[in-house]
Amino acid sequence: MKFVGAHVSAAGGVENAPLNAHKLGATAFALFTKNQRQWQAKPLTTKSINLFKERCEKFGFKPEQILPHDSYLINLGHPEQEALDKSRDAFIDELERCMQLGLDRLNFHPGSHLRKMDISDCLGRISESINMALDKTEGVIAVIENTAGQGSNLGWQFEELAEIIDGVEDKSRIGVCLDTCHTFAAGYDLRTTEACEKTFGDFERIVGFQYLKGMHLNDSKCELGSRKDRHHSLGQGEIGWDVFKYIMSDDRFNGVPMVLETIDDTIWPEEIEALKMMAV
Repeated sequence: MKFVGAHVSAAGGVENAPLNAHKLGATAFALFTKNQRQWQAKPLTTKSINLFKERCEKFGFKPEQILPHDSYLINLGHPEQEALDKSRDAFIDELERCMQLGLDRLNFHPGSHLRKMDISDCLGRISESINMALDKTEGVIAVIENTAGQGSNLGWQFEELAEIIDGVEDKSRIGVCLDTCHTFAAGYDLRTTEACEKTFGDFERIVGFQYLKGMHLNDSKCELGSRKDRHHSLGQGEIGWDVFKYIMSDDRFNGVPMVLETIDDTIWPEEIEALKMMAV
């Protein structure tokens, strides 16, 4: 079973996200449980939590079909202790919000060394941050999103994802979200069936599909290996349609939330329907 949707707005309260997803004809969705560009947020109210759960049940969204995303401010590999502590506290708060909502995974960007520390040391620090957060929470999988490799961001190479996972003690609570735009921008070709076979074969060998817990389905405005994170609507960028046909017909991508972050939300219903039609 393929779960397909988009990253929808939670404006006015998290309880509006499942409603917005349903309006798109989605069978999956992503959301922010707080403002993604602020450190502090008001606690979730009992009313919002209950209504979120009621609407998820009403519209058929189970936890495995939902991919919440944490704040963009968090850097679990920050080279400076004060900022690192702030990021770790914020990440724990994000996990706790997922627990309150009955969600079983949290998507996050791994972190950046800011050109102030060794790459391997930073990867180890990210693993340490994840371990600390998992120790203080329960039931939620920390889902690392692969990056485009822009600036000093880590997690753009499959080997870096594998190194972070290797440092996590509880392997049952760690996973990966593959973003097709980021993957392509990082230098992994996705433009043909043969290219997809190689790229996802490399992912299987280096990371393992058992860790795949989500996907972001995006075309790319920039060329292969650009290391630039510039999303485009499906089929309108440098990648084309082949990778999306490949994903929708491959059982290895079953059972995980696959969400659009494409640039024109007015055509999300059409993009979702097109993806559904490709599923076999």
